Amino acid sequence: MKIPKRLQPLVDDGMIDEVLVQLMSGKEAQVYVVRCGDEVRCAKVFKEAKQRSFKQAVQYQEGRKERNSRRSRAMAKKTRYGQKEQEQAWLNAEVDALYRLASAGVRVPEPHGFVDGVLLMEMITDAEGNVAPRLDEVTLTPEQAETYYAKVIQDVVRMLCAGLIHGDLSEFNVLVDSSGPVIIDLPQAVDAAGNNSAAAMLYRDVNNMRNYFGQFAPALLTTEYGKEMWALYETGELHPDSKLTGHFDADTHIANVDELMEVIDDAKEEEADRQARMRDDDDDDGEIPQPY
Repeated sequence: MKIPKRLQPLVDDGMIDEVLVQLMSGKEAQVYVVRCGDEVRCAKVFKEAKQRSFKQAVQYQEGRKERNSRRSRAMAKKTRYGQKEQEQAWLNAEVDALYRLASAGVRVPEPHGFVDGVLLMEMITDAEGNVAPRLDEVTLTPEQAETYYAKVIQDVVRMLCAGLIHGDLSEFNVLVDSSGPVIIDLPQAVDAAGNNSAAAMLYRDVNNMRNYFGQFAPALLTTEYGKEMWALYETGELHPDSKLTGHFDADTHIANVDELMEVIDDAKEEEADRQARMRDDDDDDGEIPQPY
């Protein structure tokens, strides 16, 4: 096929030898099947911000670290330079997430490089070597649904242990290869420790998977893996190979308001004593107190 303009630089640099076919065109990107030497891979060409329908929601970006202070200030002020850098940071998020999750043992497409808004990555195929279907295109037996659900939950646990939450996980963002589910599409990946919406997004991701697989195995609909794993994560007890039960008992303990108010009153009294001691010390030396 004719080489798309965005892929021409990669062809010129020898990273791609041949563009075979366009695989799909979505709201964020166009994906092509390409040949790189003896391997067939995917080239995900991200659309420019003005052409994408998916918004870079602040909710997803909260907590992402930006090491360059100048860039960070520009992004916060939404200057032209800042908007350009924000766009680049958004694109880099998926690449960073793929490398991070692949290293953590999560089944995601293996990344092979990112150049000028084009992500080269592993081509996911089925048992016959054809392009792997999305999960929503597959009919499952109850046994398959239970097995695949367990694999997805294990990968979500490993994701969380690596500090990330998918943020948009559903049957449309999971492929099925010869060995089971493969999680894809991660530009909106959420920082688990730095995002105030992290728990809610985790619950939504897990519940989406529960509801989908529950169509084939109704017993799965009673599971509460999202709340169970988040509770373990908050207490530092979640590990990549944690064995979850699927059950979660909410804390129904009612706080003792009187005890809480006593703690607050004690703290206020201690602070008042501290302030009084500081004033006495200042009076003794005759010096004007200096602010810290």
